Amino acid sequence: MKRYEFFSVIVPSYNREDEIRALLDSFSKLNFPRERYELIIADDGSSDGTASYVKSFQADAPFELHFYPQENQGPGAARNMGMTKARGDFFIFIDSDCTVDPGWLKAIDDDLQAEAADAFGGPDSYRKDFPPLLKAINYSMTSFITTGGIRGHKKKRLGKYYPRSFNMGLSRSVYEKIGGFGKLRHGQDIEFSYRIIESGAKVVLIEDAIVFHKRRTSIRKFYRQVFNWGIARINLYKIDEKMLELVHALPALATLALLLLVLVSVLFPVIWGISKWLFVAGIAVLLLSGIHAMMQYGNIQMLYLVPLVMPIQIIGYGLGFITAYVSRVIFGRGEFTGFTKRYYK
Repeated sequence: MKRYEFFSVIVPSYNREDEIRALLDSFSKLNFPRERYELIIADDGSSDGTASYVKSFQADAPFELHFYPQENQGPGAARNMGMTKARGDFFIFIDSDCTVDPGWLKAIDDDLQAEAADAFGGPDSYRKDFPPLLKAINYSMTSFITTGGIRGHKKKRLGKYYPRSFNMGLSRSVYEKIGGFGKLRHGQDIEFSYRIIESGAKVVLIEDAIVFHKRRTSIRKFYRQVFNWGIARINLYKIDEKMLELVHALPALATLALLLLVLVSVLFPVIWGISKWLFVAGIAVLLLSGIHAMMQYGNIQMLYLVPLVMPIQIIGYGLGFITAYVSRVIFGRGEFTGFTKRYYK
């Protein structure tokens, strides 16, 4: 039975002072012995007040807190830097736009010990104070219809589970075996998880290790994000074909089918008599999802937000997947990056 006595929690940050404030406040409420973990802010060249705030918080912090800066190189490089500074025998990553449930670290500790695991992933969720759009996006991201079947919200999944960097961890011994995060612009956490799994490490999903993911997004940003995720899957496929499963291509196939159905219906009006019922069925599924989300979140805005967000997620991802597939697989071009300029603006 493995026993990890000390955890190093690593958070990459870049000009996210407000998020860091919320994150540190959530760690102040953590139900876990302070002598068994450290929190590392791996700062990636912030120019806002992150450094001064963290340093002022350190004076009376109810846990061990470190701030390590570097020149701006990206979140993967920041996480790698954090691991070089960490002194734990187990490394845990969460994103700066997350806060933790008070029982988060205890759930991780209990499951790692019970399962004798080498690595883990956990789910992301929402807080009641999140705005309606973020709740709708959370619903879409966790729905079985979209990506809930592969993102680690249930033990039973449609595809292989890869822990994501918003809530994942690995032992120091596994890190020493596989190295740090790679240089992919998007999908680097999946590639990192893939190397963890391929190393023979035992990886578990800890359903009770919940982080609350307040994504900094809008409809426009969400589309750009999921488009890039579609691109990332093809980039991952070009690294190793085993990182692409049929389930990952389903949004692209659905997008192609939709475009083909619209085209055929326009060119051959007689087909519309049949195809219209497929559109009606699709709209019904979206409306039922909106009703379910309204009941789940107690917010009437879910009735129109969820039917808007879910198609954006599927079609946006599908278009990114198709674009990258044509560029990289059919035409044999190099790594495709998608949206990069002002990505979070």
